[in-house]
Amino acid sequence: MVANRVGLAVWIYSLKQVKQLKRFGNVHYVSKKMKYVILYCDEERVDETINKLRSLNFVKDVSMSMRPWIKTEYQNSIPDKEKKDDYKMGI
Repeated sequence: MVANRVGLAVWIYSLKQVKQLKRFGNVHYVSKKMKYVILYCDEERVDETINKLRSLNFVKDVSMSMRPWIKTEYQNSIPDKEKKDDYKMGI
């Protein structure tokens, strides 16, 4: 069984402590230039993980990804054939 995962963006002061973040979840990406880490953790333990991360002295801010709650099914994603023909009229 695969647990639902939520992405967290963890903004840090220094990249030296990235290894310490591995105990909170899966480190997916580390930005050296902008100094943030994308971390995935279980949806059930998100609140306690955010509180633990914010209590660390090398963490600036923690923000949660809103991707699981954004609607990704769009209406009228395929344009009508008549509209498609109108665009080709000038060619």
